Amino acid sequence: MENQRYPLGKFDWDQDWSLEDLLGAVVRIQNMPNQLAKLLNTEKRDALLKTQYREGSWNVQQIIHHMADSHMQAFSRCKHMLSGTVAEIQPYDENAWSQMGDYEYSYESSYILLVGLHQRWSLLLLNTLKGDPSLLANSMRHPEMDRSISLAQMIALYAWHSDHHLAHIQLCLNQINTLN
Repeated sequence: MENQRYPLGKFDWDQDWSLEDLLGAVVRIQNMPNQLAKLLNTEKRDALLKTQYREGSWNVQQIIHHMADSHMQAFSRCKHMLSGTVAEIQPYDENAWSQMGDYEYSYESSYILLVGLHQRWSLLLLNTLKGDPSLLANSMRHPEMDRSISLAQMIALYAWHSDHHLAHIQLCLNQINTLN
């Protein structure tokens, strides 16, 4: 069950990331929409969108909507970290958001949002890494986690988050392929 919930393992908050590691993480953020499109490019897309990676989990359509919500929040948090305008992260209840009516609609609008968002986000992050890497130490406090999160951690976290949910979608696709 834990392998299905965290197919790549949990995020390591204590890791030190080199500039090279963070550049790789930004590339993963940049490429996430393309990786998602590859997973969705299947004749079994309708079945895939309704499949859960484990009992009680979100289905693929909900995962895509969640990634749009979560990554919009992360983009905004990165902008706040870079501008120094907000000292504390505004948390949100991802499960409550997943129960809202927009999660019932097709994934396409969230996918399109992710394409544009990831393009802007990766350009912002690349510009920061190449321009002033000292900004990677900028941070915001997360009140629910009771910890300060640096921009470097945010970059690594959302590269992991992208890969984490792509792995969930791959699990769903494997389930469908196994059944047929």
